[in-house]
Amino acid sequence: MISFKKNNTPKIVKPGPNLEAEARDWTKCPGCRALLYNKHLSENYQICPKCNHHFRLNSREWLRLLSDEGSFCPLFEEFEAEDILEFTDNETYVERIKKACKKTNANEAIQTGTCTIEGHKIAIGVMNFHFIGGSMGVVVGEKIVRLTTLATEQKLPLLILSASGGARMQEGMFSLLQMARTAGAIGRFQKENGLYLSLLTHPTTGGVSASYAFLGDVIIAEPQALIGFAGARVIEQTTRQKLPPRFQTAEFLVEHGQIDKIVERKVMKKVIARILSFYQEGWSSHGVKKNE
Repeated sequence: MISFKKNNTPKIVKPGPNLEAEARDWTKCPGCRALLYNKHLSENYQICPKCNHHFRLNSREWLRLLSDEGSFCPLFEEFEAEDILEFTDNETYVERIKKACKKTNANEAIQTGTCTIEGHKIAIGVMNFHFIGGSMGVVVGEKIVRLTTLATEQKLPLLILSASGGARMQEGMFSLLQMARTAGAIGRFQKENGLYLSLLTHPTTGGVSASYAFLGDVIIAEPQALIGFAGARVIEQTTRQKLPPRFQTAEFLVEHGQIDKIVERKVMKKVIARILSFYQEGWSSHGVKKNE
């Protein structure tokens, strides 16, 4: 006869430093739910190799990806947001700003400056969604206006990368005014034959999409990026109509002629460099000196 011995109660392994460290080495893809090794994810430009989901990059990561090594020169870093309205909901606006600064190691939702992209000098602004949802307040608007003015004066191409939930509600009407200010500055820049490249990433919505994001001479988007003004649910509730599939995605917009091209992150730098090369060759052929 075969006898069975009752097993002891299984041991419960408590999470320790090693297990916690190993857990931090992996990320679950929100698109396909696959478990991805962070090192491999980083080597693949923060793109899921299984479903092509593009993980969100912060402004520093984008600058490393797009600019030539060591070429980025920051501008207007001294500007910081103020609590103009003394706004408070479940916490004060001042506290929100402090938390965002600590979380992102930045003092605003956009980094601005100049850099070179494969040797082509350019004025660049890169938004950071991790800073209060990439919201546009007075400082964001001011930095874009000043960057655009500098690009006009120095005859530099302008690139703005958008990643935003829209205008910053804690600054009320002052934030909405930035839509007109940024649009006006870019309009003046384009009247001087300046080239404005607009790069739309996930998400580009609200007041940002309704102002400078869609004013580009060339508008590029990342795959699967959410791009639009109001949310899909708000539109459906307002119009009482069912929206078409993939509505407000980059793929839907390029099919309907609202953006020019969808570009994979891996080749984004090369595509932008090629556009800049065509632009500078055009200026040179018309007797205009190339940017130095």
